This record gives sequence, C-alpha cells and structure tokens, in this order.
Amino acid sequence: MFLLQTGCLTGAAAQSRNEFSNPILAGFYPDPSICRVDSDYYLVNSTFAYFPGITVFHSKDLTRWKLIGYVLDRPEQLNLDGQGVSRGLFAPAIRYNKGAFYVTCTLVDIGGNFVATARNPAGPWSNPVWLPQVNGIDPSLFFDDDGKSYIVYNSVPPDNKPLYDGHRTLRMYEFDAESLTVKGEEHILVNGGTDITKKPVWIEAPHILKRDGTYYLIAAEGGTAENHSEVVFRSKNVLGPYIPYDRNPILTQRDLDPKRKHPITCTGHADFVQTVGGDWWAVFLGCRPYDDNYFNTGRETFLAPVKWINTWPVINPDHREMQYHYPLPVAPYQESGAIPLSGNFELRDDFQSDRLSGNWAFLRTPHERWYSLDERKGFLALRLRPETCSGKGNPSFLGHRQQHAIGSVSVSIDFSPRAENEKAGLLVFQNEHRYYYVCKSLEGNESLVQFYKSVDGNAVGDTMELLASQPIGQRAGGEELSLKIEAHGNTYAFRYAVDNNEWRLLKENVDAKYLSTKDAGGFVGCMYALYATSLGKPSEATAYYDWFEYVGSDEVY
Repeated sequence: MFLLQTGCLTGAAAQSRNEFSNPILAGFYPDPSICRVDSDYYLVNSTFAYFPGITVFHSKDLTRWKLIGYVLDRPEQLNLDGQGVSRGLFAPAIRYNKGAFYVTCTLVDIGGNFVATARNPAGPWSNPVWLPQVNGIDPSLFFDDDGKSYIVYNSVPPDNKPLYDGHRTLRMYEFDAESLTVKGEEHILVNGGTDITKKPVWIEAPHILKRDGTYYLIAAEGGTAENHSEVVFRSKNVLGPYIPYDRNPILTQRDLDPKRKHPITCTGHADFVQTVGGDWWAVFLGCRPYDDNYFNTGRETFLAPVKWINTWPVINPDHREMQYHYPLPVAPYQESGAIPLSGNFELRDDFQSDRLSGNWAFLRTPHERWYSLDERKGFLALRLRPETCSGKGNPSFLGHRQQHAIGSVSVSIDFSPRAENEKAGLLVFQNEHRYYYVCKSLEGNESLVQFYKSVDGNAVGDTMELLASQPIGQRAGGEELSLKIEAHGNTYAFRYAVDNNEWRLLKENVDAKYLSTKDAGGFVGCMYALYATSLGKPSEATAYYDWFEYVGSDEVY
C-alpha cells in the first residue's frame, strides 16, 4: 500500500491558511467532470490507453480527493489492445439521477460512445452500453427537472462539410434513462463555435446546466494547447437557440505573457458544480510548464470559483492569471486512506498489501496475471515477458504518474538476469516512441546497470539506444540494486546504488523536453513505471521490487 511519509509537505500548509492548492489532481488527470450528491462530490477523468479506465474520485470538500475506483476495471468492459497511448478513452462525464450514477464517454477507434451505470460510484459499474447514433466525442448527459433527459456531444459539421479546419458542431438527442438509448431527432445546438465568422476551432466537451429557468451550455473551444478556452451559451429552451455570451471566453490564459512566473496554461474543458451552501465552482484542465509551454506532467485538474455576473457564469472572475491558491470552498475534510494528490508530498509503497494499490496503472488491458504480491512477501514480482513498451500490447509495466516537475522516484529491485535481452528497472514514459529506461541487465556474464533512450518513431527493429552503462560488481547475482530518476524541470538525472550504499550518477542533464507533450505529442503525461521485459524472446525470469518511493517538491508550493 502507499504510505504518506512523515514530515512531507502537502496541501495541508495551504489549508492551514484556509486556502487550497492547485492543481487539485496533480499529474496526468485531464478532462475532469464533476457532480454532487448531497454533500458528496464525485469526479472522473480521461485515462486514454491506460487500464483500468476512467478514474473515479470522491471528496467532501472539493479539494482533497480519494480515488475510490474505476468505471472500467474488468477486461470484459475494456479491451485496449492495439491502441496508441493517446487513443482509448476520451472525456468522460459523470451525472447522477434518481439513485443512479451515469458516466458517458468515447472509446475512440474501437467502439464509439457509450454509457455505463452504477448505484455505487465506487463500483461495480455496468458494462458499456453503446450509443451508435451519437456520432462524435465528449458525450454528456443532462437531466431536466421535467423528467426528460438529453445527451449533448461534439460532432461533425452540417452535412459533414467543414468550412475550415477544426469546424465542429455541438449536437443533442433526447435520452431514455431507463433503456439507455437515444430517441427522437438529432438537434444541432452550436455550429462552429461562439462566432463562426471568426472560424472558431474544436468546440467540444459540452455540458448543459439549468439555473433560474435558463439553460446554460458550456464548452471548450480553441484546441487543447495554449489557445484552449471555455465558452458559454444560453437559451430559454433546452433545444435552443443558444446565444453566446458577448464576453466569451469565460476562462482562458492565452492572452497572458508566456514568460510570467509559474504560468498555468491551456485552461479549458470545464464542468460546474454547486456546493450545498449555494456557491459555484468549476473544475477544468490546465498545464504547468517549466519552460515555454514544455511540461511532462500532462494536463491536470484545477479548481476555481465561478461568479454569476449579469446572469452569466465567469470562472476566476477576480484575477487574470489562474491562481495556485484560493480560499477553501467548504470546510476541510480529510478522508482516511487517501493518497495526497495536490501540493508537495512524499509517498512510499512497500508492497505489503495483498492487493495492488489503485494508484498504479497498466499500459492497456492485462489479459493474464504477470504480477504478484504474494509470490514473495513484501515484494512486487513482475514476470519478464516478450512484450515491450514500444509495442501496442500489454507489457509488464506498472505506472505511477509524474506529478511534479521537480522531484524524484526510486525503487529497489532484486533481479537475476539470465541473458542480455532480460532487463528490469524503471521507466519515465511518455508514449511508445518517447521514453527513458534505467535497468539492470547482463553483458556476457557481468551484471550492469544500463541507461536507454527510445528510438523515436522506429516501429520495427531496435527501439532503444544504449547511452550509458556501468558494471555493478555482481556476477549475475541477485543482490538488490536501487534505481533513481530525478526530475529537474527541463532535465532528468539517473542514479543507482548497490546494496543500499550511496547513490552513484549514471547519466545527468538528460533532455526532459524529449518527453514533453509539446515535442512528443499526444494527450497524456509522463508515467514513472516499473518495467520488466525480455525484448521479444521467451523468458522465465522474474524481477522483485522491494519498495517504490515518490518525492515531489515543486518550487511554487
């Protein structure tokens, strides 16, 4: 299980000042959607090609969150074989109605849009119910107070004839919440965006809410990079016409100085929630670059207040820059067993539990049990298999998000390689073609620690380049080797230690921008991963991980 280290720095320091720290979910937790049931808040995020699919978080205070489960945690629900890291599950939305929770989402390339339901948001959730009539992405349900319900989503231009690149529409069907099917005719609510004469791009992630008899349609616009924003429309009829706010966008950072200190960029893809006390707040994604919009932590979940100004909602109304700290929305509440997800913190997993912590992520769907917590008590055993992280299968890979630009991750491993193709160690991984790997292996009969860089874009043949290696004084033995990756913003350093002695440098000043979203592309953030492979050949070897430590210490906190 994960243990919070004594003396760590967390969001508690800010909360002692009656403030909370942004992001509320640090690291790769994009596309947030939220709902409230009484005094409980539930939040979901996109997980793309990682398994289990669609994180489900719970909070009592909107700022401290506990991972309580996943919507798609059974292989029968979600088969991600062959999917690129940034494909898979896009933009879930969570809603509650009459005792049931509903999550809508898009499984791109291999399924389309679906809805899953549960009575308990911690699960179990139903198998996906597919919605073939919903042609697009980012579906979201709206339950009206007259008993009717609707599903709104991003779709193609009218007649599927785009007027410009990025031309999309927002569309809606009536939805039958009992049969989980759409009914009636499809309606186009928004064509292009806030002002089609200005060629707005990528209107998406729509949600509908109702306040004082008026329907408000919020959506992201401008793409997911620096021009990202959130806009709002309203109507007296759920079917429209929807009129855009004349002071849109209601959230963006695109017009600010990119050289400002500790910028938060790419803000958008928002969802609203109202507290028991009547206040409104927005969750949305944003990014924390270390330099010129380079970031490795991915798109993260932020929280900011919403004010209604002349009957229009505005996010972060009292500031131009998104803030790292705001006053607490409600009285703070600490859930037992929650792993910190905000501010600076330290974590350690000693693998003492009989179950793998939900904080670990598989790369695509595992179809066999290649890991064990009971084979050797107090160790996590990873069986070496031919699958590699450069392919599109399910390798022996367990990932933990990189949640800070400054920090470190370290592991201790007991591993006796039997051939030069057998390797086990620690990855920092962006996608199939962009990663660094520090590992233990063999050269001849001599044990070494090795450092590899992926070969970018190479789909066949060698997928890694050896950049450094050091003999570690062992004759293919099983003595413990400790491995460490240090994040220093735009660089990484890789270290090792033999038999718990001092750390030795293997490679430093390694380019972190190579793994950034800006260079590597895609929609995810970096994962630190326990990874063992036999590089395409059969193997009977097993690597045993004794412990895993994570330290995050960004300057802004």
